[in-house]
Amino acid sequence: MFKIINLGTNFLKKVISPTVFKVFWGEVWRGTFFQKRSSPQILFPKYYSPHQKGILIIDYGSQYTFLIARRLRELGAYTEIVSNKDALPSGFEVQGFVLSGSPRSADGADTVPAFLWESGKPILGICYGMQLISHAFGGQIRSQEKREYGRAQLSLTESSPRLVRELFADTPSLQTVWMSHGDDVETAPPEFETYGVTESKASAVLAHRKLPIIGLQFHPEVHHTDWGKTILQNFANRVCGMNLDWTPQAFVEELAGKLEATLGPQDRVLLAISGGVDSTVCGVLLTKILGKERVTCVFVDHGLLRSGEADYVSEKLGNLGLNLTVLERSELFLQKIAGVSDAEEKRKIIGRTFIEVFEKFATGRSFTHFAQGTLYPDVIESSGAGSQAEVIKSHHNVGGLPETLKLSLLEPFRFLFKDEVRRLGKDLGLPEFLLNRHPFPGPGLAIRIPGEVSKEKVSILQKADQIFSHALREHGFYEKIWQAGVVLLPVKSVGVMGDKRTYEYTCVLRAVHAADAMTAQVGDLPLSFLTGVADQIVRKVPGINRVLYDVTSKPPATIEWE
Repeated sequence: MFKIINLGTNFLKKVISPTVFKVFWGEVWRGTFFQKRSSPQILFPKYYSPHQKGILIIDYGSQYTFLIARRLRELGAYTEIVSNKDALPSGFEVQGFVLSGSPRSADGADTVPAFLWESGKPILGICYGMQLISHAFGGQIRSQEKREYGRAQLSLTESSPRLVRELFADTPSLQTVWMSHGDDVETAPPEFETYGVTESKASAVLAHRKLPIIGLQFHPEVHHTDWGKTILQNFANRVCGMNLDWTPQAFVEELAGKLEATLGPQDRVLLAISGGVDSTVCGVLLTKILGKERVTCVFVDHGLLRSGEADYVSEKLGNLGLNLTVLERSELFLQKIAGVSDAEEKRKIIGRTFIEVFEKFATGRSFTHFAQGTLYPDVIESSGAGSQAEVIKSHHNVGGLPETLKLSLLEPFRFLFKDEVRRLGKDLGLPEFLLNRHPFPGPGLAIRIPGEVSKEKVSILQKADQIFSHALREHGFYEKIWQAGVVLLPVKSVGVMGDKRTYEYTCVLRAVHAADAMTAQVGDLPLSFLTGVADQIVRKVPGINRVLYDVTSKPPATIEWE
């Protein structure tokens, strides 16, 4: 287990390498996790990094952008994402660039930042990114003539330059790749050559004759591309010269140093904790680094939790040695969202109410920082990280903090994926039953009840959810599913029970396989199991007489219904 020991220079010297130790104390960090201000106020750090070098992805709005970052990190190559409108991050040593895909056409509306060409670092364009490179160097783009969606056969040329050979090292000359494009490169720029095509003769691999610039029309980040992982690994290791040694544990070392170097002995942290993996690992980590007396974990029971959840979380978090305070505020939250049916409005009201509760709790206490377990996917879905990225849905813990709270915002996991946080939790010694808990949305059952929420509906849904969760555990499916829950629809239908007509609600079972919530596949639960759960719900939960199973993946759907 990765051990975090005492604070101070002794901690840094024992755990962190001399080089990194020198950086902590002698050099300027890029951005901040938080910042001291002469006048206390909420801080919204636009950009900070837990690491100081790696690959930078320029995002043009593709939903696959974060999948590229995650794949590279899995391989040990630290990766971050910025918009093409952003400047080159100060103090960040870029070892290579990736240009992402996009739902748009490469017609000149988007630009490639000048610092890419000036850097001399390797550049990999994926799908739309390849078309942008071609357009920037004078190539011709055509629309909808050789569009390809799904699997395709890539054929590499027999003779290719070193750059292409390094990128495709240890892969066959004929391989299956995943295509998703309408536009393609019709004529390569003068300085470029095509070194791979598909069955339709569309240009699939494009490389500069002299510079380390290469484009791929296919998506190596998706698992449908048979050799995609090897290609990305080759780009990071062979092309960019990276050691592939980044791990979430390295992040902990850097975070510990950052906290020690920035927080004074009088600073105190108020952490919003829900009992989920993200905030629990965050609470344990901050407590180990700063000490129990400096970190107060506040759990708010908003009345929209699963049945028995508040008592369960209170007990388990208390056993972890955290300084925990439980606030029961169910009536307040239900009152705030009464009569509200719009999904985004419900999320925002719940988010604001959380802050009101924390604000009232913090009044008269000596807190200086407000901490949350915000993750990378939360940020991208709430605001979009890239150029013209779509807002999918607002997350209750992203943005919206009022200046009246007068605390600096601390989000140590803002650049991490959930699987990375789970690995951190394991290294910190958290029990498996906590690390493997299914994700549960911050707004709770309010976003699993489309339309208006009432105390009666919450009670009905809690009972149905409890039956589904118990059945998953009893039949050994809980550990095999990434997230599961029940949705109560605002739809009633006719049924018959005991020879009597019923007119009651419909509920939907939802279970998915995923790794980071950016994509998800339908949980392959047996029909016999599902019908058994449906039978129990209809018999035991007054108010429900019909049960459905959601078989939609993400995309096009999201995991939660609202």
